[in-house]
Amino acid sequence: MTVLTNRQTTAPALEAEAPRTTGPRSVGMLVKAYIALTKPRIIELLLITTLPVMFLAAGGLPPLWTAVSVMVFGTLSAGSANALNCYVDRDIDQKMRRTRRRPLARHQVSPRGALIFGIVLGVLSTLGLWLTTNLLAAALSTGAILFYVLVYSMILKRRTAQNIVWGGIAGCMPVLIGWAGITERLDWAPLVLFGVVFFWTPPHTWTLAMRYKEDYAAAKVPMLPVVATERRVILESIAYTWATVACSLALWPVAGTTLFYPAVAAVLGVMCLWEVHRLLARLNSGKTGVELRPMRFFHWSNAYLALLFLAVAIDPLLA
Repeated sequence: MTVLTNRQTTAPALEAEAPRTTGPRSVGMLVKAYIALTKPRIIELLLITTLPVMFLAAGGLPPLWTAVSVMVFGTLSAGSANALNCYVDRDIDQKMRRTRRRPLARHQVSPRGALIFGIVLGVLSTLGLWLTTNLLAAALSTGAILFYVLVYSMILKRRTAQNIVWGGIAGCMPVLIGWAGITERLDWAPLVLFGVVFFWTPPHTWTLAMRYKEDYAAAKVPMLPVVATERRVILESIAYTWATVACSLALWPVAGTTLFYPAVAAVLGVMCLWEVHRLLARLNSGKTGVELRPMRFFHWSNAYLALLFLAVAIDPLLA
């Protein structure tokens, strides 16, 4: 996030040692398990950044069929990447409290089944985007899947504390896919929003990793909170948050928005910066570990991104 050489035990050995389970007892439970492989909550976050960009690209309401196609096949694309990530990470998912209830960790789905499922979703998403929108959107979607699985999951995640910085590029791609789906090209506006998601991702993920630091350490995943001091993690989170806010404000002149968008972006940015600086204040007051309350910033950063992109969608309707 070669893979086997980085694990304490090879996948076959892990599967041999794992306790036998009966797996889902009904078709409904099996379907639910496969849906869980796609990580629906993460997909929701990706779609939150996709649809608003289509409003911006269209200068108002996007064509209904195009918007539906991008959202449907974008969902399949994200589901493919997440299912394949579950396949690659099935060994470490068993070691972490946060992930041990995933279908592969609980042996509700076989590794082979998850692998085939992920590949099929990826093929369907690529073909669907190509046939209903355009080749550029399909190519960007395929690139996002490959980058997330091959670069992040199989190389960066287990090797470097900068894993989420560069691995987060895959999570920025829906912005480009949404724009390309409408315009059949790329422009500076989606690249600015790509930058917003890029800078937003590390502090968002690091504060979650601060809460589950022991999990990542047990799985030998070198997330920054595992290998660095709390002060360094917080200071880097502050730097990335400032970059996020600055990048969000850059959309105003680049895309020629109304005053509505920069006003909302400024208010949201101040609130986000206030929350991340409170982490440093708590650290300076002697608090540490869970007393820092890193999940406050994690949850707020989710709201920040959703509200910011909502403003992106609303602004062209006001022009």
